[in-house]
This record gives sequence, structure tokens and C-alpha cells, in this order.
Amino acid sequence: MNQRPSEEEYAGGFGEYIRSVPEGNIIDILLAQEKQMTELLASLTESQGAYRYAEGKWTLKEVVGHIADNERVMAYRLLRFSRGDKTTLPGFDQESFIPPFGNWTIAQLAEDYQAVRQSTITLLRGLPAEAWSLKGTANNISITARALAYVCAGHELHHLAIIQNRYLS
Repeated sequence: MNQRPSEEEYAGGFGEYIRSVPEGNIIDILLAQEKQMTELLASLTESQGAYRYAEGKWTLKEVVGHIADNERVMAYRLLRFSRGDKTTLPGFDQESFIPPFGNWTIAQLAEDYQAVRQSTITLLRGLPAEAWSLKGTANNISITARALAYVCAGHELHHLAIIQNRYLS
């Protein structure tokens, strides 16, 4: 899938994520990100994972857990919309998803992240061509399946930059 979503395929703050994704096949981009994140996680100590750069900010482990959980939610939406389901889906409170990750090891987070990413890739590989442009509404925002795939990649890019600049610099 080499076609970027047009601006008519999404609304709201998703544009920042979508525009940050480089040109290329979205599945190849997601696979490259998986390799990069897996290597990053393998290089971290538990102490680095527990680091938070400021009071009230998430730990690095919580950021990684957030990336995986956000992708779960976006992939669920993508599944529903790509199958033609027109049910309006609610938003989600990302803060309520964070609590368990402080107790996870880096290895557990890596395993979880990889499982989520592989599930997303499997879903995308199985989509018929016409499913990519199917649209639905989630959190009062209209968006296509294709745009949601790009949101997964762009959201990770956003947080990876934060990890590099605020947690590992």
C-alpha cells in the first residue's frame, strides 16, 4: 500500500501524525519501525525504563506501553471501518490505560509491542484494495482505514522523537 491518505480521509489532530510518515509502503514502514523499536528496547536497562524526565510525565516504559495500546485502539477502529461497520465508536482516555506499565519489565513491553505490531501488519496485509478507503467515525472524527494505518506509524514516530530527545539524550 503506497497511497498516502488525502486530507479528505481524516480530520482533527491526526494530520500531524499522518504527515510525519515518510513516503513508501505503509506495511514496510511499520515493519521498519518494529525493528527499530525492538532494537531500542533491547538496549534499555530497567532503570532507563523507569525514568521520567519531569514530574507528572510518563516513564519511558509507560510511553512504550502507550504506543502499543494506542495502536491496539487504532487497529480495532481500522478493523471495524475496513469491514464496512458504520457504528460510531467512542474515544478513549489514554491516561486510564497507563497504570500497569510501571510494573512491567522492558522484556514484557517488547513482547507486547511486537505482538501488537504483528497483529496490525497481519490485518493490513489481509485488506482488500477497496477496504483501505472505507470510512468510519471514532471520537467524533471521520477517518478511513488507510488513514488509521498511517496514524499508527505517525504516532510512534511522534513518541520515538520524544524518547530520543527527553529520555535518552
